[in-house]
Amino acid sequence: MSTHEHHEELVHGLSEQLQEILETSEQAIYLYLDDIHKTCNQRFADLLGYASPAKWAAVTEPFPQAFVADTSQPALIEAFQKAMQQKTGSTLSVTWKKKDGQTVDTTVMLVPIGFRGHTFALHFIQIRR
Repeated sequence: MSTHEHHEELVHGLSEQLQEILETSEQAIYLYLDDIHKTCNQRFADLLGYASPAKWAAVTEPFPQAFVADTSQPALIEAFQKAMQQKTGSTLSVTWKKKDGQTVDTTVMLVPIGFRGHTFALHFIQIRR
């Protein structure tokens, strides 16, 4: 099995395990392993203007450039690195880039989660009003 296939299997397995949370949470949620291997719930897809989680996940550009406003990229990258390296969660403000070019301000709670020997970043997103 290739690394890509293995990562696809991991994302699928963890998203199945979290299915109830992904489907019923009032928050937008996404699960991230790397730029190619990610998934989200319908609320997050809707938040960024994508028709479905699959359409959002199909975007292969580097994640920060594709989805995060320039001003929010350093903080989100730092929080992700802390989650991966130190296994610490964090809460931060993130401005997202929507598919149509508009932006949306949010608060993101990012937590590391382990699955089959790999660390993922699980993100819960709340719109800031």
